[in-house]
Amino acid sequence: MAEFTMELSDEQKEVRDWLHGFAADVIRPAAAEWDEREETPWPVIQEAAKVGIYSLDFYAQQYFDSTGLGIPMAMEELFWGDAGIALSIVGTGLAAVGVLANGTEEQIGTWIPQMYGDANDVKVAAFCSSEPDAGSDVASLRTRAVYDEAKDEWVLNGTKTWATNGGIANVHVVVAVVDAELGSKGHASFIVPPATPGLSQGQKFKKHGIRASHTAEVVLDNVRVPGSCLLGGKEKLDTRLARAREKAKKGGERVKNAAMATFEASRPAVGAMAVGTARAAYEVALEYAQTREQFGRPIIDNQGVAFQLADMRTSIDAARLLVWRASWMAINGKPFTAAEGSMSKLFASETAKKVTGQAIQILGGNGYTREYPVERMHRDSAIYTIFEGTSEIQRLVIARTLAGMPIR
Repeated sequence: MAEFTMELSDEQKEVRDWLHGFAADVIRPAAAEWDEREETPWPVIQEAAKVGIYSLDFYAQQYFDSTGLGIPMAMEELFWGDAGIALSIVGTGLAAVGVLANGTEEQIGTWIPQMYGDANDVKVAAFCSSEPDAGSDVASLRTRAVYDEAKDEWVLNGTKTWATNGGIANVHVVVAVVDAELGSKGHASFIVPPATPGLSQGQKFKKHGIRASHTAEVVLDNVRVPGSCLLGGKEKLDTRLARAREKAKKGGERVKNAAMATFEASRPAVGAMAVGTARAAYEVALEYAQTREQFGRPIIDNQGVAFQLADMRTSIDAARLLVWRASWMAINGKPFTAAEGSMSKLFASETAKKVTGQAIQILGGNGYTREYPVERMHRDSAIYTIFEGTSEIQRLVIARTLAGMPIR
């Protein structure tokens, strides 16, 4: 087990600086254009693939970093560049985590490479959990998966929403209900391979922020997938369902469902994304306050501005500490006894929203225009308090964990 430390190794610093350079030289110059276009920035993703950032190898190296800091460090630097473009680059990772968290070794080796493609033929993947009537309440999912034993196939029907890369993905990972009586314990995750009949893109959303990231509905109409596309396999599913039914009879213990397993693993990473956006806005505000003069002196000489910047930096550093702690705990198998993963996402998300707003205030009228990036950063930051569990849900998870109550 790696000791927790705030000091990055020389190798980690090299990776961080490399990512920062890509974010500064490639992502930032393209940010305003793709935000306006509201389209997937395929050329930028391809550039990321060419240098090795958008690849299974890079993602795996960071994911399995024994310190746990590889992923949060990478997320912070990329999202420092721009949240919308960065989400297009890392969005496939959520589907990959879904496979890593629930799949067999064979499934991991088969499907994750197909999620990324290569530098000459870039692919993306989508994780499909939320539905029009089931966002925070994952127990209310209506998408059904029925097993056709004669053909060894699963038949999926339903509509997913808020899916990053939904409809344009090469591989979709879909959470569906296999036993409605068990609520969230009766869910399972399925791979939908490329060009599977019956899967189509529904509405593409026009969003307030992260507009360079594709978000859409995914419609499943009698989608048939082989039995081998059930993540974890049917034997494991049957064992888990039998255990859940038995515990339900006894008034039971909670059993982790497929979607929650994915979100637990990814929440500190979302916190790191928020830290990156907050840091970017803070740096713009700091530079502006040092160079903008009013009444014959830089505005940072005014206590009202200086104190805001002090609070901004303090909150950013505190958020990073929570993210790094949760990431270190996760990689070292330490249980989140106080919902530390949710803590990290909650605090970092709220910090990003507040810091980007303060940055606009420091820039004044300039901050409200698209001539400066802080208005885009502020729009982007709103998503962190919403996706992969709203701030309200994070507080609920933390409170129920502290009280020793089951998380549904």
